[in-house]
Amino acid sequence: MLKEFREFALRGNVLDMAVGIIIGAAFTTIVTSLVSDIIMPPIGVLLGGVDFSSYFVSLSREAAPVSLEAAKAAGVPVIAYGKFINAVINFTIVAFALFMVIRQMNRLKERIAKGQEPEAAAPPRQEVLLEEIRDLLKVRG
Repeated sequence: MLKEFREFALRGNVLDMAVGIIIGAAFTTIVTSLVSDIIMPPIGVLLGGVDFSSYFVSLSREAAPVSLEAAKAAGVPVIAYGKFINAVINFTIVAFALFMVIRQMNRLKERIAKGQEPEAAAPPRQEVLLEEIRDLLKVRG
């Protein structure tokens, strides 16, 4: 069983997947920073400084807490729908950013593929004439 596990763990696909996961985790950090530190502040300014993260609905029948932090500190059950709205906005921005990156990569791959493929050009005139001469000699001889 140990031998089988070692063979499984050392397969190329498993190693490739591990590298992909590690790079994906690092990429997630970069994308999260891009969204929260670079993209969301201008969107917040455009929307008049709206911060959805503090929006919530209290599920308690007692007096509603003043803020989400106060509700959490008091142990009051809440639906923090503002955080969900922020998560949806972040997802949309990340998905669009990834779409743009992948779109550009696909275009680059197409350009590279077109540049590497030799064009199907007609053979030089000399070769055509030599082939005709060869064919005539076959017929005569």
